[in-house]
Amino acid sequence: MATFLYKLGRLAFRRRHFVALIWVALLTLAGVGAASAPPAGNSSFSIPGTEAQKAFDLLEQRFPGASADGATARVVFKAPSGEKMTDAGNKATVEKTVDELSDGSEVASVADPYTGNAVSKDGTIAYASVKYDVSGMELEESTKDALEDAAQQARDAGLTVEVGGDALQAVPETGATEVIGIAVAAVVLVITFGSLVAAGLPLLTALIGVGIGVSSITALASALELGSTTSILAMMIGLAVGIDYALFIVSRYRAELAEGREREEAAGRAVGTAGSAVVFAGLTVVIALVGLAVVNIPMLTKMGIAAAGTVAIAVLIALTMIPALLGYAGRRVKPAGAKGKRPGRSRKGEPQPDASQPEQPAGQPKANLGTRWASFVVRRPLAVLLLGVIGLGAAAVPATSLELGLPDDGSQPTSTTQRRAYDLLSDGFGPGFNGPLMVVVDAKGSDAPKDAFSDVAGKIEGLDGVVAVTPPAPNKGGDTATITVIPDSKPSSVQTEDLVHAIRDAGGDIEAKTGAETLVTGSTAMNIDVSEKLNDALVPYLVLVVGLAFLLLIVVFRSILVPLKAALGFLLSVMAALGAVVAVFQWGWLSGLMGVEETGPVMSMMPIFMVGVVFGLAMDYEVFLVTRMREAYVHGEKPNQAVVTGFKHGARVVTAAAVIMMAVFAGFIGSSESMVKMIGFGLAIAVFFDAFVVRMAIVPAVLALLGKKAWWLPKWLDRALPNVDVEGEGLRTGDERGSGPDEDRELVRA
Repeated sequence: MATFLYKLGRLAFRRRHFVALIWVALLTLAGVGAASAPPAGNSSFSIPGTEAQKAFDLLEQRFPGASADGATARVVFKAPSGEKMTDAGNKATVEKTVDELSDGSEVASVADPYTGNAVSKDGTIAYASVKYDVSGMELEESTKDALEDAAQQARDAGLTVEVGGDALQAVPETGATEVIGIAVAAVVLVITFGSLVAAGLPLLTALIGVGIGVSSITALASALELGSTTSILAMMIGLAVGIDYALFIVSRYRAELAEGREREEAAGRAVGTAGSAVVFAGLTVVIALVGLAVVNIPMLTKMGIAAAGTVAIAVLIALTMIPALLGYAGRRVKPAGAKGKRPGRSRKGEPQPDASQPEQPAGQPKANLGTRWASFVVRRPLAVLLLGVIGLGAAAVPATSLELGLPDDGSQPTSTTQRRAYDLLSDGFGPGFNGPLMVVVDAKGSDAPKDAFSDVAGKIEGLDGVVAVTPPAPNKGGDTATITVIPDSKPSSVQTEDLVHAIRDAGGDIEAKTGAETLVTGSTAMNIDVSEKLNDALVPYLVLVVGLAFLLLIVVFRSILVPLKAALGFLLSVMAALGAVVAVFQWGWLSGLMGVEETGPVMSMMPIFMVGVVFGLAMDYEVFLVTRMREAYVHGEKPNQAVVTGFKHGARVVTAAAVIMMAVFAGFIGSSESMVKMIGFGLAIAVFFDAFVVRMAIVPAVLALLGKKAWWLPKWLDRALPNVDVEGEGLRTGDERGSGPDEDRELVRA
């Protein structure tokens, strides 16, 4: 592989005009496609194989024209202090509002509070339910404006009016912090390279790659039913890995220049060596993201594939456009350091006699921070290992209290009308009113459908935790009915989840007696089913993704223990990151700093999404750092000295890459979408734990303890595995291959 990528890098350097033209054309084509594409329609949220989805599909079949997936709105009215909603003036205002809401072309129905028993017991709060023919994302702006105007007119008449439901659903905004994250990345690149030109290359290529990826997603959003969150997450991950991949190749290019190589040769070698690591690092990320398909939730699958496509673009751009831009930059990208190595300076190339001795020989430049840190770790590996494991274990403790759920209006900021409507309904009708359960009774196989409907309603009324049960509402055929159940607990509570299971258990007994099937659906039941489905899929997903990546890393490192260590280290970092997410978003620690206005259960898909993304990113640093160590080891250095050499050349760049990735992810904490905010924080803290605790401390400590055993591979497996040559052994000249150990060490320090 190194030879192929070496040729590709040199070709891109020589044919830079052609390469740049191709990428600019692709960016233009994607941009035109995004601009001319129809707006994204309904990004349906389905969960195949669950009872809630089965009931939802049955509703569409048995209640045609009922717009089961149509948007809803609850216009909540509160009377002024000392008044009631049943007062003549307030009642007239509400009825006028209901009439105005009924005039919309997309409105299916509007329920009058006074005829639908939608006034609270104390008479201070009432609500009107509005049902639309299309989903919230498909509603025309004029329909949303009419809803807001009607509410405002009622406010002008003296009532407090708020609007809940998904009719006012808006595209999430990421805020200015995303730009701040990119700015931080730019500063880190300038510090790392000491050059504006060299720093600008990774930023430019990453932005082009993200532009192509996000524009393509936008162009296909309507046809593939991609939600707005899909493009945001693709941008988040694509931007982070795009900068990092380009950073590693530019850094290796400068190191090759410092060895005295010509620029085209340096570009070829940079792509052949660091580019090989980029390919395998990118493959691990793609495997992790595409593997989300095993969960069998279409929305999650689409998010994973879209993000994986953006990562693949980032890899291709790093391998081709970076060497092309290096050709344009010419001498403006300088060799690493202020001085290059000159032939004959053998003292600088001599290895230290023992990695545990940090002192430098006389006349040798002072060791960099990475060298000093690695020397310390290999002297005290057990202490560093224990400290790192105990620290991550302590951070993971909150994860034992993990509660899962999906965000609803109760998790919105208190500044939004949806959240205020949620609170008003809770005050007037109880917390469970915001999460009603819809029970669908399929009596097609029953001899007495009406009796079956009554039996189900009566059985549910006798269950604990039920506040109200509406009379059965049969369809025109009389074989199916819906029953609305109001719990006495809020939608995201454990009590509501227990009630859903209790209704389903009771339905089994009724089906045995009457032949009528009872199904529970609605947004609350769907959220519960999603959480359970994700929990059930977590272990198979881990086995699939970690197993495939483990095999891939065996090929890369030609070792059994190094990939095993990488996987175990990942588990430590992801558990610690989940613990931090629970502490902030569930317990409320530092919630004000993170802009979390309402604590509650962690988003259901957070654990499995973090497992996928963090595993891929964790393997990035493993590949980039440990390939440098293996490169030194196979070129003749002792195991401990190879660890130090790997840190000497890789620690600074890996540190910069981690800081950049953390800054990019942290930039999304300012998003108005709670899911994006949580993922941004979770990925940022996970990168911190994995890069600075696992890869920078635990990995060298374990390698120091293992010594030569770390690179052990059974001979039969060594013969069976393909030689991918990540270290670039095939690029070495005859003189280099024939050099002795001292010269080997000098070469690997490039």
